[in-house]
Amino acid sequence: MWSGKVSLLASSNHFYTFPIMKKFLLWSLCMLLLVQTVAFAQECGGVALKEGSGFEMANFDAKGKENGKIIYKIIKVDKEGPFTVFNIEMESFSGKGKSDFKNVYQMKCDGNVVSMDAKSMINQEQLKSFQNMEMKFTYDNIEYPTKYAVGDKLKDASVKGTGQSGPMGVSFDMNIKNRNVTGQENITTPAGTFDAYKIKSDLGFEMKMGFPVRMEMETISYRAPGVIWDIKTETYRKGKLMGHTELTKIY
Repeated sequence: MWSGKVSLLASSNHFYTFPIMKKFLLWSLCMLLLVQTVAFAQECGGVALKEGSGFEMANFDAKGKENGKIIYKIIKVDKEGPFTVFNIEMESFSGKGKSDFKNVYQMKCDGNVVSMDAKSMINQEQLKSFQNMEMKFTYDNIEYPTKYAVGDKLKDASVKGTGQSGPMGVSFDMNIKNRNVTGQENITTPAGTFDAYKIKSDLGFEMKMGFPVRMEMETISYRAPGVIWDIKTETYRKGKLMGHTELTKIY
C-alpha cells in the first residue's frame, strides 16, 4: 500500500498535513472486499449464513510479505420487504496486531444483487478531516450480482463531495469504474481452492483544496460461486503490483 502523506493548503497562511490518500484508498479497498460479504439465516444467491459467522483476509505487500489482516463478522440480520438487511463489523489490524480502524456497515441483498451504500467508503475518522469544511456528499452505491459470467460489465460506483474551507472551495471525488468480468480460473488460498471469476476495476481518487491531488489504481478481484466474498484481490498502480489480500479463514 502507498504510505505517503499529502500536504493540503487550507488557507493562504496555513498548511494542514493529512495522510488522506493512504487512509481513503486503504479504506475503500477494505470496503471492496466487504461488499461481497452476505450472512443471514435465509438464502441470498444460494448462500445461507448466520449471525456470528464471518471470515478473515490477510494483507501482503508488493514483495509478498504479510503486513496485516482484516476480520469481518456478521452481527445483525433483518428483513425489510424484498431485502435482507445485515450489519457487518469490520476491523483492520497492522502487521504487529494493532487495530488500525473498526466500524459497522449495513448491506442489502434481494437474492440477485448485493448492494452496499457507497457512504461506507468513508469512515468516521476520515469524516473528521472534513468536519470544518461543511462537506456535502452524494453517492452511487456499489453492487455485485450473486452470479457471474465472463464478459459481464458491472455497475460503476462513486462518492463525490463538495465543501468550503474558509474562502477556498474543497472537492472530493472517488470513482470505481470499468468493472468487468474478464476471466475464470482456479485460485488457491489458505481457505481452500476455488473456481473463481476474475474482475478488473479502476479506482480513481481526486481531492482539490487549492490544488488537485490525484491517484489512480487498478484492482483485480477473484470471486467464486457459492462464496460471496473476495477470494483474492490484487492492487496495481501504473502496472506495478502494490500488494494483495487473500481469504485465509471462514467461520
